[in-house]
Amino acid sequence: MYRKEIFHFHEGKPFKVVVRNYQKNDSEKLIEIQRESFPPPFPSELWWNEEQLTNHVTLFPEGALCIEVDGVLAGSMTGLVVTFDPSHPQHTWEEITDNGYIRNHEPDGNTLYVVDICIRPLFRKYKLGKILMDAMYDVVVHKRLDRLLGGGRMPGYHKFSSELTPEQYLDKVVKGEVKDPVITFLLQCGRTPVTIVENYLEDEESQNYGVLMEWKNPFKRVFSLPKG
Repeated sequence: MYRKEIFHFHEGKPFKVVVRNYQKNDSEKLIEIQRESFPPPFPSELWWNEEQLTNHVTLFPEGALCIEVDGVLAGSMTGLVVTFDPSHPQHTWEEITDNGYIRNHEPDGNTLYVVDICIRPLFRKYKLGKILMDAMYDVVVHKRLDRLLGGGRMPGYHKFSSELTPEQYLDKVVKGEVKDPVITFLLQCGRTPVTIVENYLEDEESQNYGVLMEWKNPFKRVFSLPKG
């Protein structure tokens, strides 16, 4: 099981952060974080529910991570293992995550897929998302998987959709000409774009598009060394 204790800084001041696997007895607090993060009119039935969280800690506990700040639960990140074929990248979030229930978790798969990452609004400026992402990279290395993969929303796209294709918008974000709240964050975490996915999830801001982004396990890459 995973547990990491570090000191993190916010506005120049250090504070203690613990990243660990969340447990069944964390469910109430995790649902509370979802409630704070996605208030009405966001439909409450889309928050985590007890069955989903039970599946996370039962089917793939290594992929159920949370972060505490001075003992306060501040966010979580969840993943499952799937078999990913780069030549057939198109899918929806519901298909690949079993709508968040992860009953399709494949212990012998090659890819850790991100189901969700959520930070409590009070801690949004603390850059805790990157700490969780780094912890999930640890899981990829520990499980000897090929990559971490996930579909990122691009919530800034609706402002440009009348003049730019999704590919053109993504290109501008990658070049730093446009800042997208999600895609820019994922780039800062070391993720790289793979492809645009149509109808990834119902999301008006992203025009239903997602950007499939990966982090490759550096210990599984093959390098061609020069002879001599």
